[in-house]
Amino acid sequence: MQNTKQIPEPSQCEPAKYEYKKSSYADIYDVLQSLRRDEVLCDIKLETDNGGVIFGHKVVLASASPYFHAMFTNFSEKNQDLVTIRQLDYSALQLLIDFIYSGKISITETNILLPASNLLQLQEVKNACCDFLQAQLCPTNVIGINDLADLHSCTTLLTSSEFYIQQHYLDVVEEEEFLSLSSEQMVKLISSDELTASSEEKIFESVIRWVKHDLDSRKQMLPQLMEHVRLPLTSKDYILKNVVDEPLLLNCSKCKDYVFEALRFRLLKSEELITIPHNIRTKPRQPGGTHKVILVAGGLGINHSILNSTEWYDPKINKWQYGPKMITPSLGGGLAVVNDNCLLYLGGRNTESIFQSVHGLDLTSESPRWKPTYDMLVKRWGFGVGVINNYIYAVGGSDGEHFLISAEVFDCRTREWNTIPNMSTMRAGHGLGVLNNLLYAVKYLLLHDFKFVIVTFFIIVIGINKVSRGKSRSTSPKLNIFIA
Repeated sequence: MQNTKQIPEPSQCEPAKYEYKKSSYADIYDVLQSLRRDEVLCDIKLETDNGGVIFGHKVVLASASPYFHAMFTNFSEKNQDLVTIRQLDYSALQLLIDFIYSGKISITETNILLPASNLLQLQEVKNACCDFLQAQLCPTNVIGINDLADLHSCTTLLTSSEFYIQQHYLDVVEEEEFLSLSSEQMVKLISSDELTASSEEKIFESVIRWVKHDLDSRKQMLPQLMEHVRLPLTSKDYILKNVVDEPLLLNCSKCKDYVFEALRFRLLKSEELITIPHNIRTKPRQPGGTHKVILVAGGLGINHSILNSTEWYDPKINKWQYGPKMITPSLGGGLAVVNDNCLLYLGGRNTESIFQSVHGLDLTSESPRWKPTYDMLVKRWGFGVGVINNYIYAVGGSDGEHFLISAEVFDCRTREWNTIPNMSTMRAGHGLGVLNNLLYAVKYLLLHDFKFVIVTFFIIVIGINKVSRGKSRSTSPKLNIFIA
């Protein structure tokens, strides 16, 4: 008997399966668009305020727009064949309906579709409008675009336009749009640290111009605006020639206070560095964020000569630059920064003397130079320096004959140095750091012939406790010393 290949039972056969996926639906959209234009199978007519009528299919419109989806499923319009679309003109609505059917749209300066696309919740078109407007930003239109972005919750465009205004402020203020800013917008703009201007004088002049444009309704805003104008950073000559006699300020008592504050600041700045009162009006604007540099002063040069040079390294340009020379060549002093822009050099030594002097350098000055300030109580070199709030600490070091166990603190408000409790051990050449209102002294180094030799290692934690209120004791902080 001849063997034959066994044929599986029908129940054992796997069902045949073949999948096909349409590569494009463009032809379907073309058909739908054709049907709409020929008014075939259309079940809705959209009428605009100016009388134009556009035909469409509810299911197509609802599938593309949450606005139409809600209209044709949840509201009375689902049973209507004619709906009036308010707030849109015919041409804008026609372009957006064409986009729904074709996926294509052209945005130009004459058909800004941001309000219409926002109303119909067509996010793709809204994003495209924002991209288009962002590319068109210039001093003549940026304020209008900023208002449009704010009105329609376009956060990226709003941020971009605000940044543009800040970066091109001096160009923007020359345009008519600037005078249309609201009071809230003006205060927000003038108070910004990111505002870019060649001088604070220009900002002051723009404020006066804005107020005078609508004097009756804006003059009450002048004190609030002048609060954010950095008048103390303008020159004394400018204040005397252009600010003191400004009629708007003469009639405003609060504004006159700001003028007197600016004059007082200029006077103190020529004599003081540490104790000048600081507030928002004395803080330089910092467009692009704080510009930080690494600064060094004094030290040892070639052949162990003691230096009087100041240098700083600017990471932005990757370059070292020379600053003003110190009053006296010095080695082993301490550096501290006060009020963000005042550098202090404390103590130090040369081949003949140990110093207790403190010299200051105002980095915001037009012509920065070192100036004497308030001497320490004790001559020190190789000591630690730390700053906490308005207090400057000088800890340990050497007076040339002995390592020091003492420490002292300078109160920037009272302009006085005061002794504080001694450390438990004489220390010199240690590093002093500040973290969470604590001073950390790290390493113990022996000073010998301008060289540091490591002897041992330890950490000191100095806790800062304020003196209890109601007591007639010094206002300097009380120190609790812990050895870790």
